Amino acid sequence: MNSPVMKMSEGKIFTVRVTVGQEETTAKLVYSKVQTYGLPIKAILAPSKVKGYIFVEAPSKSAVDEAIRGIRHAKGTLPGEVRFEEVEHFLEEKPAVSGFEPGDIVELIAGPFKGEKAKVVRVDEGKDEIVVELIGSIVPIPVTVRGEYVRLINKRQKE
Repeated sequence: MNSPVMKMSEGKIFTVRVTVGQEETTAKLVYSKVQTYGLPIKAILAPSKVKGYIFVEAPSKSAVDEAIRGIRHAKGTLPGEVRFEEVEHFLEEKPAVSGFEPGDIVELIAGPFKGEKAKVVRVDEGKDEIVVELIGSIVPIPVTVRGEYVRLINKRQKE
């Protein structure tokens, strides 16, 4: 029995240089062009952790070049191909709270308490939320914040 997940397609993965900060916009523009002209592009990946590049799966480099021709922020296709193993880890979504533990010291980088330092009380990976206590407050009040609203400052000291 052939599973569609296990079967590798005949497409190759190419790297496209784009304007930094315009990765997602460029990917959407390329997708729109692919839909309009029926180009043989199989997938477009714009990982948030990679700045200035998007990945395009296609049967050939010329197909990618055709897809990005005329797209404002696309600067060109890099020579050579990328192995699937090199981009596979971008396809696994991890909660923003993974890696945080009770006792860690964090800084809030968004929301009403932006700039405040806090101590992690509880981590809820299912909801992608962290309960923290603000360090600067007189009375420790637990505040629930989204995982992407915090940045780690110090890990909890192990005894």
